[in-house]
Amino acid sequence: MATDLSLTVDRESALPLSEQVRGSLRRLIEDGSLGEDSPLPSSRQLAADLAVSRSVVVEAYEQLVAEGYLATRRGSGTRVANGIGRPSGAASALTRALPERTESAWDLRTGTSDLDAFPRREWVRSVTAALAQAGRAELGYAPLSGAPHLRHVLAGHLGRTRGVRISPQNLMITAGFAQGLALLCAMLRENGHRDLGVEDPSHPGEREFIASAGLRPVGIPVDAEGLRVDLLERSPARAVLTTPGNQFPTGVRLSPARRAQLIEWARKVDGYILEDDFDCAYLDRADRVPSLQNLAPDRVVYAGSVSKVLAPALRLGWIAGPPEVMSGVEAVRAGWDIGCSGLEQLAFAHFVATGAYDRHQRALRTESHKRRALIRTMVAEHFPGAHMLGGDSGIQAFVTLPSHMDEQVLVREARNRSILIRGGAFYTLDDRTRPPALVLGYATIDGKGLQTALTALGDIYRSCAVR
Repeated sequence: MATDLSLTVDRESALPLSEQVRGSLRRLIEDGSLGEDSPLPSSRQLAADLAVSRSVVVEAYEQLVAEGYLATRRGSGTRVANGIGRPSGAASALTRALPERTESAWDLRTGTSDLDAFPRREWVRSVTAALAQAGRAELGYAPLSGAPHLRHVLAGHLGRTRGVRISPQNLMITAGFAQGLALLCAMLRENGHRDLGVEDPSHPGEREFIASAGLRPVGIPVDAEGLRVDLLERSPARAVLTTPGNQFPTGVRLSPARRAQLIEWARKVDGYILEDDFDCAYLDRADRVPSLQNLAPDRVVYAGSVSKVLAPALRLGWIAGPPEVMSGVEAVRAGWDIGCSGLEQLAFAHFVATGAYDRHQRALRTESHKRRALIRTMVAEHFPGAHMLGGDSGIQAFVTLPSHMDEQVLVREARNRSILIRGGAFYTLDDRTRPPALVLGYATIDGKGLQTALTALGDIYRSCAVR
């Protein structure tokens, strides 16, 4: 029987929840409270006990397996590894005082943009131009919804490149996508919403964020055509967060039939679709379709940011929606802050208006297309039985594995070889019918490094396959 654990998490702490769980478990092992071969609760059970998403516990378990504290065996779940022993008090204290080891030869986890590609020279030009042109009004407080010039320029850009049908008056500049999502969650809550549909799989941090904002994330499965709208229709949610252009992390696109069905659902329940167009800059023409907002401006709130295109440090994002939504969002924001950096907004407006943003996106698309093509070739040659989903665009690859493969063992063995990857379980709410999978992020690694990393990962994969 699994050990009953008395663990807690501090949601006010800056330390990620998975790190809190990992640290608590490691201390229990080091001080002898959890002895060798002690069984641990399943990740699903511990997640329920702690009221966190399952991915939080999965990540903590995976890291402790990689560090040698835990072991996983088919049929017996997760247990404290044999041979751990109990360190002396001094040794235990020293272990806790040491910084976490984060070095790795290759980091193939998702969530980071190619910061080496940041167009420093062009951005400096835009910052210089913004400073030179800024008058008294521009140096003062910008309007709460953003600098009018940027909203005008951005509305035109989004209309031209993504088919977004929006007036500058109904577009708000935010401090990245996260603030936009927080504002939308608060607005929904104030209008009687208690649930928000989220794709399953999706980013676990996003689900935690939604929960902390006071809404219950309701997982809606994704298949080869995208979000299962038929299952959304059976849920209590009247709003849904979705990535229809390039689903994260699977890379599938919402089919035309599902798009129409989703819009019909929103109208029927008097609800809203929150469209996260997070990696539209990386979509090739063959993979790119107009935004969902283009089809239903009255029901879709379009959101994006520069985090995956330029750099997260800029903290620039936007949301665009129907007037009643945006007025509600502005009312919420009035009690939160007084807007984003005016000078940064003017610099970005110059960057977009001069064509630098388009040029940078083209360069990113060209490079990411090469890397994705390489991954597809390497998977076919070095990962027998594996299959890569999605089209030819994006910044992460979702690779399904044969059913007999142990995803956690593969992640652990890769980490032992200094290759950081995440399994599909990290992103999944309900994995009872989910095949094992890997999610490979490749935004930060060049072609040569990617080939080396995937060759090594392929060796590990084949060795795990014959066990």
